[in-house]
Amino acid sequence: MRQRTSRSPVARWGSTVVALLVLAVMLFPVYWMVSTALQPHSSIASADLIPTSPSLDNFRTALDSQGGSLVTSLVVALGAVVVCLALAAPAAYGLAQFGLRGGRSIVFGTLITQMVPGIVVANALYSAYAELGLVNSYLGLILADASLGLPFAIVLLRAFMVSIPSEVVEAAMVDGANRFTAFVRIVLPMSRNALITSGLFAFLFAWADFVFALTLNTTDDVQPVTLGLYQFIGAHVSDWGAVMATAVLSAIPAAILLVVAQRYIAAGIAGGSIK
Repeated sequence: MRQRTSRSPVARWGSTVVALLVLAVMLFPVYWMVSTALQPHSSIASADLIPTSPSLDNFRTALDSQGGSLVTSLVVALGAVVVCLALAAPAAYGLAQFGLRGGRSIVFGTLITQMVPGIVVANALYSAYAELGLVNSYLGLILADASLGLPFAIVLLRAFMVSIPSEVVEAAMVDGANRFTAFVRIVLPMSRNALITSGLFAFLFAWADFVFALTLNTTDDVQPVTLGLYQFIGAHVSDWGAVMATAVLSAIPAAILLVVAQRYIAAGIAGGSIK
């Protein structure tokens, strides 16, 4: 016991050092991206490790050329979150509480859909979108991006809603509420953490989408930031400072959401995994 106690501080410090080294390796690309973005007219080869005279000129260039793409991505991602939660919440509640025959098979099939390559789905959607007139439209891209987070949202919400006592819903219905009112006023507030977690992942899936954005848009009318960054690199391959500034701007919304909602994410994932 004495030997184990004497070694425990050393083991803790060793674990801390290893964790810091791993964190530094993982965060170095982010640091290099920000550092290059702060150096005007820099290339990858000539960029300094530490900016000696930082400037925001690259960010002004990025906003002038990609500001519209950032707004488009924000609209599409928020729309995808609304559509995803509007479909996933009632589907998950039905699978969790109604005792549907074959419910486990449906959940398993939902998980299988996430294994299908995105390019396969995109090619199938394009022919359907062409007939429905949804190509080069916000609605078409929102519906496509919502499908990215829908399976995950259904599985996570179902895992959480299984634990909701049926007596709570029955008590609300005894007080005069119908099934829909009880779902909206009782079940959804109790599932707040899981809803926030599902919505955040749906936002990240839609924000990072490139395959649907490239396949379902043939013009620049609806151009998310992922597609805009792809085209921006081709046009400014010699000016990596502006390219990195665009990448930094595209990462800011996702980083802010992750920081703000991190406690809800931990509670939602833990609740779904335990319950």
